[in-house]
Amino acid sequence: MSDPTTHCLFYHYTPSLAPAGFFVVALLAAALLHSFQLFKNRAWYFIPFVIGNISESIGYVGRAISSKQPPNWTTGPYITQSLLTLLAPTLFAPSIYIILGQMIRLTDGEQHSITRANISVYITNTSLHPKSLHLGGGMMATAKMASTQKNGHPLRRLLFMILAGLFYIRTPRRPTSRSITVLVLWQRYLLILYVASTFIMIRSIFRIAEYIKVKIDRC
Repeated sequence: MSDPTTHCLFYHYTPSLAPAGFFVVALLAAALLHSFQLFKNRAWYFIPFVIGNISESIGYVGRAISSKQPPNWTTGPYITQSLLTLLAPTLFAPSIYIILGQMIRLTDGEQHSITRANISVYITNTSLHPKSLHLGGGMMATAKMASTQKNGHPLRRLLFMILAGLFYIRTPRRPTSRSITVLVLWQRYLLILYVASTFIMIRSIFRIAEYIKVKIDRC
């Protein structure tokens, strides 16, 4: 007979309640703020971003619950925090890519961007997201995560930053009339995209390190 005290070692550390609670509140606040901006400006392309905020906040709820359970962690909160925090970057990305495309069109800057490459990266990104999500979820359940996540989010984020950087550098050197006269501070928005993408990439790298290091004991 199995020992009733046997449990799965889902974490090789004890999740902290305070950071998890902080991120739940912060992400929900961000979701509310972006929802307000979304409806006010009819920026429907931001819907995936808002859903990503909500998804990640629910994931951190799962982590907060896990912080109260060591060492007898239950499966539900662990899977919730693993899957939903993995899903969030795949939802942030399309909104960020669309904003870049709008900045390029706004400034008539197609000649300064690798337009075909931008489209290809977006299509590749959106087509790989469902696959990486399903594979990632299954791998987390069986403790086999490294290669899919390692070759996924950070690489796509880096490619995006390179494409955005080329546009950012080329346009001031050979400005279009629209890039000079347009009232929108497009360079500032591009810098914001860079900062957001950098934080998402750093977050993805930390997740990679976590899944490479942590091995789930078999029940």
